[in-house]
Amino acid sequence: MSDAEDWVVWFNGEIVPEREARVPFRDRGFKYGDAVFDTTRTFGHTIFRTEDHIDRLFKSLAYLDIDPGLTPAQFCSITEEVAALNLRHTPSEDDIWVTQRVSRGMEPSERDAWPDYPERTVIVECRPLPFQSRARFFRNGLDLVMASVRRPPPDTLSPRAKMQNYINLVLADLEVKAANPDAQAIMLDTNGNLAEGRGSNLFLVQDGVLLTPREQFVLPGVSRQTTIELAQKAGIPVEEKDLDLYDALTADEAFITSSSWCICPASTFNRRQVGDGQIPGPVTDRLMKAYVDLVGCDWVGQYLRYAND
Repeated sequence: MSDAEDWVVWFNGEIVPEREARVPFRDRGFKYGDAVFDTTRTFGHTIFRTEDHIDRLFKSLAYLDIDPGLTPAQFCSITEEVAALNLRHTPSEDDIWVTQRVSRGMEPSERDAWPDYPERTVIVECRPLPFQSRARFFRNGLDLVMASVRRPPPDTLSPRAKMQNYINLVLADLEVKAANPDAQAIMLDTNGNLAEGRGSNLFLVQDGVLLTPREQFVLPGVSRQTTIELAQKAGIPVEEKDLDLYDALTADEAFITSSSWCICPASTFNRRQVGDGQIPGPVTDRLMKAYVDLVGCDWVGQYLRYAND
């Protein structure tokens, strides 16, 4: 992977070296987490479902009532441009994250020191995918652990908006990793049902049926939707429903989805073996192979080539 000094970002209308992008500390995104973002990745140097991710970005913007000053089409074009520039320095066997970020900017009363700064902060940036640090989980499976921290209910703060105020998810992550640095936190909603992890959606398999928490209580991930579509195409029944700890502890298989993980199988849930311990399980394996075929890139192999390091 290229040196960090080669990477560029789109920052408030200009392509600049990443190290030169400077956001005022009075920006509301820094002060309050008053900002939204979305992230996709490339497969074989091609961005995955750009329009779907931009559509979700604009839904999050609408929820927070932030005007980005750009159209969805402009965001797509900028995203493709920034990715192409950074991919020039990325080996052909590697891929990258691609992220859009929009904050509300500064309070009018605090703009005196920054009179020329735009009304809002808009950034499109990239970074390498963590193939090496995550490789062993595709070989051995993930340890999923239920956190005591709950996801907010929709009547307080909707989990469906992808906001930069991630402290709720961060606290759950810190709690779980304090006991097991390799574990992935899974949160419950305030009704006691399984919700999601930090940047990931949860799936269970019971008796050949694919189960996942209802969209109202989780971020509807693009990879989550992709997995549902792949299952339906393969004739695997899918149910979005309330799930609790009993369902996780009696599941035949479990896995998480996200833009970077794609699909990663779990070996344990709350330190108890999932199913018969096969990694990946038969349904998970079918879906992983279907995902590879869909994107035309062996992302499983991208991770596993580092598994013995």
